[in-house]
Amino acid sequence: MEKKWYLYMLECKDGTLYTGITDDVLRRFKAHSEGKGAKYTRGRGPLKLVYSEECGTHSDALKRERQVKSLTRPEKLELIGKS
Repeated sequence: MEKKWYLYMLECKDGTLYTGITDDVLRRFKAHSEGKGAKYTRGRGPLKLVYSEECGTHSDALKRERQVKSLTRPEKLELIGKS
């Protein structure tokens, strides 16, 4: 059985949004919070997990990540329910 993959979004203390994918959202959030995640999120804490969605396969998650990253900020805020 293949792992389930997820798209997630973090809100940084400066109000910016970070989008990524993982097979374990809580583990990945913990890594970001400890400064071991993406370079972008280091020094931008505290971080808040503001959105996640199940995507299915790794390939599906990569495609969805590309879609979400191409959205404008207002569109991303609408997606996470902050419009």
